[in-house]
Amino acid sequence: MTSKPAPSSPARERLMATAERLFYDRGIRAVGVEEVAAEAATTKMSLYRHFPSKDALVAEVLRARDARYWTGWWDATVAKHPGDPRRQLEALFEEIGARTTRPGYRGCPFTNAAVEFPEPGHPGRAVAAANKRELRRRLAALAKAARARDPGLLADQLVLLAEGAYAIGQTLPDDNPARTIASAARALLAAAISPQRGQSKL
Repeated sequence: MTSKPAPSSPARERLMATAERLFYDRGIRAVGVEEVAAEAATTKMSLYRHFPSKDALVAEVLRARDARYWTGWWDATVAKHPGDPRRQLEALFEEIGARTTRPGYRGCPFTNAAVEFPEPGHPGRAVAAANKRELRRRLAALAKAARARDPGLLADQLVLLAEGAYAIGQTLPDDNPARTIASAARALLAAAISPQRGQSKL
């Protein structure tokens, strides 16, 4: 049975926003609940009234970010190119290139969380893993709609490309290879999708 989300309140929203910012900027394990509560202008007792543990707070922050990832970014990007799955895929990777080369980029929050919490049963890791599975599923669906010869293979290749961009921005921020991700994605698409009858192979 799925549990109902906790009711919202100004204090809860402040705690969520503060935790998300601190966790992303400094890492989840490096930030304690006392610091989150103080930055959110509330108390540790208030934090525990809304979240029974730090792990529960981590999972809620990641779930909120996951929802924004799909509805606020993915769906909005895809909607700009209705009926054109290949162009939708290109647009997604253009956006990933823009995101991962921005100043202050600290990597994918889901990948970061999975690295910080290797324990399979950690609730934060579960949210992160679900995000990556959904990414792979959606890429495969678009690849199939674009008539890729092997949609699963193309989806796997595109996942690896995205994950590489998420990671490299943290190690080579001044000369970020992620700026080439859109052209790399187009090359993969060109190799994986047979041109329709009457179209050039170029």
